[in-house]
Formats: sequence, structure tokens, C-alpha cells
Amino acid sequence: MTAPRPGVRTRRVVTTRAGGVSAAPYDSFNLGDHVGDDPAAVAANRQRLAAVLGLPPERFVWMEQIHSRTVTVVDGPVTEPVPATDALVTTTSGLALVTLSADCVSVLLSDEEAAVVAAAHAGRIGARIGIIPRVLDAMVELGARRDRIGAFLGPAASGRRYEVPAAMRRDVEAHLPGSATRTAKGTPGLDLRAGLRRQLLEHGVAGVAEDPRCTIEDPTLFSHRREAPTGRFASVVWLEEGPQ
Repeated sequence: MTAPRPGVRTRRVVTTRAGGVSAAPYDSFNLGDHVGDDPAAVAANRQRLAAVLGLPPERFVWMEQIHSRTVTVVDGPVTEPVPATDALVTTTSGLALVTLSADCVSVLLSDEEAAVVAAAHAGRIGARIGIIPRVLDAMVELGARRDRIGAFLGPAASGRRYEVPAAMRRDVEAHLPGSATRTAKGTPGLDLRAGLRRQLLEHGVAGVAEDPRCTIEDPTLFSHRREAPTGRFASVVWLEEGPQ
């Protein structure tokens, strides 16, 4: 169990698509290295992210996201993206956990008293198969308490615009209650953030904050549904130690 660390604060950042060097259709601040963009442009964008956040580039932990429910605990820098995982958990200060998205939900979690943070990629598949309960379990194993954990849901495809077949909506709702909805056009839809919020609260977390932006509607964000191929924006969480 991790002992409380006074003076530890949680930092969270969500990027947009502006301010980078990538050419269309990845323009311009694409941080995904798996979408067909020029690797040199992605590397330059990642260097800029590190500089703006004031952290060394090697302190960023990236994932090979595969829409799984695999959770990986990390305690220091890694040289390559963590393979075949969709959530990262750490108690190490100054280690930035990154999840990439372009419609899926990024979930950032923290218990500052226990100094435990997590970043999860929760798309339709991952949310349906229960990635978030797995993340909460991993955090508790490291000393977190569910009633102290705060969650943040990043920008994602909204229920207004996320159209799916009716059978898919029924299936996801059966596994993630609260996610079924109707779109603005009156068609079957999914609101994954609504389902994840309900799941988190039912699992006892202290509270859930949300960035309400819809990636499909907001041109300042990448959206695979709106314009594939496209880039990926990042949601980042890390622990910072220092005076309050």
C-alpha cells in the first residue's frame, strides 16, 4: 500500500489539433504514431508537447492501444509504447500517462492522497468489456480508495452524433447501462460518457468531471468518424510534487 504523500498534485491536460507541424489530413498537432502521419512530424509534435508541459520527453508513457481491457502498472520511463494495453496506472511523480483518441473516451483518474493516477482509453469495445472496473481495481491495489478517486472524461463522440445499429446499441447497453440514446436525427445512438459516468459512480468513485465537447462536432479536435484518416489528440495525467 502506498503511504500518503503530502504536497502531491494531479495535473491533467487535453490537447487540440492546433499548433503542430503535421500536414493534412493530420493537421496539425497529431500525436498518434499509428495513423499514417510522417514519423518526423509526430516526433516534433511530441517534443513540443513535452516542452509546453515542462516534462522531459522520456517521462511520457505511450500505449499501443488495441481496444482491450488490459491495464499496465508503470513505475518509470519506458522507451517504447507499452504493448497491447489500454490503461496505465502509476504512483511515480513526473511520469506522464498518455491516452490518444479521436472519438473514443479518454478517462483520467486520480487519488491524490494515495498518489495514484491512471489513464484509460475507453472506446465502444473497451467500455463494453469493462476496462474501467479493471483500472479501479489496479488503483486500489496500489493504495487508492474508491471514495477518494476523481475521474475526468475527455472529449468524445457525443450521443447526439454517435450513430450505431440498433442491435449494437442494445448490446452495449446490456454491458454498459446508461449508454443507449437517440441521436439528434432520431436514430439509435450511444453516449459512452453517460454510461461510463454511471459505471464510475456505481463503483464508488468520489466524483466525475467531464469535458463536454463532441469530437464529431468540434473542428478543433480530431474525429475519425468525421474525417478518416485523421490524427489523434492526447489526454495526459501526471503527479507533481511540490509546495501547495
